[in-house]
Amino acid sequence: MKRSEINALMRSALDFFAENKFYLPEWATYSPTEWKGKYETHSEIVDNVLGWDLTDFGSGNFEKRGLLLFTIRNGNPAKDNKTYCEKIMIAGVGQETPMHFHRLKMEDIINRGGGVLEIEFYRSNPDGSFSDKPFDVKIDGVLTHLQPGGFVQLKPGQSVTMEAGVYHRFYGVEAPVLVGEVSTVNDDTNDNYFYEEVGRFPQIEEDEAPLFLLSSEYKIYL
Repeated sequence: MKRSEINALMRSALDFFAENKFYLPEWATYSPTEWKGKYETHSEIVDNVLGWDLTDFGSGNFEKRGLLLFTIRNGNPAKDNKTYCEKIMIAGVGQETPMHFHRLKMEDIINRGGGVLEIEFYRSNPDGSFSDKPFDVKIDGVLTHLQPGGFVQLKPGQSVTMEAGVYHRFYGVEAPVLVGEVSTVNDDTNDNYFYEEVGRFPQIEEDEAPLFLLSSEYKIYL
C-alpha cells in the first residue's frame, strides 16, 4: 500500500469516528516527530501495540479486502496485569476481513454505528479446518444456535460474543460500519489463524511522509 493511501484512510477514519461521536486518545494524532523522546512516559502504548493499524491482508485491494483499526487499550502479560483489550474498526460495504480465529482470545464484536455488520461463522477443528458441527454464540447475551457457515447480521447497538476457536469473517452491508471489539488480551503476531494464507501487515511504498504512525512503527521513530 502507498503511504499516501494510508494517510488518506486515516483522515477519512477520523471524520467517520467524529460523525459517530467516537473519539480517540490525544496521542492518536501525534505526528512522527512528536513521538520522539516519549518512550518513558508512553511505554504502555508502544509495548502493548496500541494505536493505528491498517491492512489489505496482502490482497492489493483494500476496498475489497482490508480493515482499518485502532487499538485503544491492551494488556501485555509480560509487563502488566491488564487482562483486556478494546479496539475500534471500520468495515466498509463489502470490505471483507477474511475468515480467521484465535486460539486464546475471547471477544465481543459490537456494531457501534453506521450500517449493518454481517458475520459468517464456523467452529474450528483442532487441525484448523472447519468443523461440521453446530455451535453457539451469544448475541447481546442471548444464546444463539448456529449451523456451520451460519450468518449473523448486527444492527447498530448489537454485539456478538465468540469463544476462542470460532472462525469468523465480516463486512459492512449498505453503509460503512463502526465496529467495536472488547476482548481478552490481543496478540496479532501469535494468535491470528487465517483459513487461507494472507498478509497481516502491509508492505508500504513511501511516496509521502507518514501522517500518523502505525503501531508497528513506533520504535523506528522513538
